[in-house]
Amino acid sequence: MTNATKASQFQLDAERKAFDREHRRKIRFNIGKYDAAVSAGMKLYHEHELARDRGAYLKASVLEKLDEYLLQFETAFTARGGRVIWARDAAEALAEIGKLTAARNTKTVVKAKSMTTEEIHLNKYLATQGIESVETDLGEYIVQLNGERPYHIVTPAMHLSKADIADIFVKHLGIEHTDDAQTLVLTARHLLRNKYTSAEVGVTGGNFLIAKEGAIAVTENEGNARLSATFPKLHIAIVGIEKVIPQLTDLDLFWPLLSTSGTGQQVTVYNTVYFGPRQPDEVDGPEEMVVILLDNGRTNLLAQPDKRAALRCIRCGACLNVCPVYKNIGGHTYETTYSGPIGSVISPHLSGLPEHKHLSYASSLCGACTSVCPVRIPLHNLLLLNRQQSVEEGYAPTEEKVAISLWKWSMQHRWALDILPTKMKDWSLGRLLGQVGWSKRRESLHIAGPSFRELWKQRTPPTE
Repeated sequence: MTNATKASQFQLDAERKAFDREHRRKIRFNIGKYDAAVSAGMKLYHEHELARDRGAYLKASVLEKLDEYLLQFETAFTARGGRVIWARDAAEALAEIGKLTAARNTKTVVKAKSMTTEEIHLNKYLATQGIESVETDLGEYIVQLNGERPYHIVTPAMHLSKADIADIFVKHLGIEHTDDAQTLVLTARHLLRNKYTSAEVGVTGGNFLIAKEGAIAVTENEGNARLSATFPKLHIAIVGIEKVIPQLTDLDLFWPLLSTSGTGQQVTVYNTVYFGPRQPDEVDGPEEMVVILLDNGRTNLLAQPDKRAALRCIRCGACLNVCPVYKNIGGHTYETTYSGPIGSVISPHLSGLPEHKHLSYASSLCGACTSVCPVRIPLHNLLLLNRQQSVEEGYAPTEEKVAISLWKWSMQHRWALDILPTKMKDWSLGRLLGQVGWSKRRESLHIAGPSFRELWKQRTPPTE
């Protein structure tokens, strides 16, 4: 698909979703519940703004010395028997995973919720290797059954109602139809239990890389990540290089920031820190643990000081929940791993500016995303910087370049505007607004008959 086609498809999908009343009803209902929970959770904070300041400062400080912190993590992690693999892109990460799974003659992989695995399209790759990859997070499991990508960073199945999920289970699992949520959850839990114990490999992401102690911190609400990391003999954690925090004690700041901003909880139900494979004096855990440090475009952002703040993101999803554009067009419309404001900021740098520059224009620039970000990423400003970069690098559409040139010339030569008759001005403006979709559902605008200059000449001179 060409860059122009991607942008055009985005506009078509956005319009279709924005006027889908049922979709909007579901999203308003589901995000409404999160909004209420987050509002209640914020009241439990004594100094939330101070916590945001501290979080932003720590993440910014780490990014200034990211190479040092990553090497510190590697040294500490390997000292306990773990292994670290550095992957420049998705292809390298998948190639290394292929070697690891082949070495254990892998038939089944159990996966915890992980955006980095979505980013490198791990499930698709494992299928080409004849390996069954099973999502164990309930939301991820549901969208996997339905052949979809996650809709939301935190809540993969946010776009589905209970009735939708029941229909999916009936269609793909052959159960009797039920509207009881507990029955649906128990059905998934029963089917997944055997997968944990039979899988040769477990895969997780990582919410935080802890540099000093050399550990991976994972937050979850279901316990499936613990099972995925504990039962299989090999645990692979795929983590973006930007997820570093300095030391273990910093979790008392970041865990509550992440959970409260994302779901309104003080902390998530399960918070686990993995220091490596099972040690000689330990009774459980994997025989082998491998951490894949994924770049995949992150150093493109790191090399741009004015946009580097985007790498502070802790993937709480708060900016998605508050964004008026996301709430109207939905997560799937973006056609990227990361949707919403943060996705519009980072996707052009992770996956290519020419292919995804249009996402940075999918914003009202209201600043709501910036106001709720727990690590104070200036998201609306970064969207503007992305737009500026796309123009400077010559990716603006030809029609836009011509239109801007004509506008600039006309502003410098106002006499030319006065020569044109009013009907021609109306026609030109109508054509322009029609191209951007403004007049599709609105009445056409009409310019006043006399020009401002003519009206000025006709004015009554003031009396003294």
